[in-house]
Amino acid sequence: MPKMKTNRAAAKRFKRTGSGKFVFSKSHASHILTKKTRKRKRALRQKQLVDATNLKQVRRLLPYG
Repeated sequence: MPKMKTNRAAAKRFKRTGSGKFVFSKSHASHILTKKTRKRKRALRQKQLVDATNLKQVRRLLPYG
């Protein structure tokens, strides 16, 4: 049986935690920051967990974590 391929685009965006969940960084935090509020920019720095509805898709893209 051949090895499954990891989706390289997904590998750059998602990371598996110790408990097996997936985390990702939020978008819209790299430029045009002057119009965004301090509160919004602070929130964009936080990591976010992948929702249960998308978990199956992410697991398929990253078979080896």
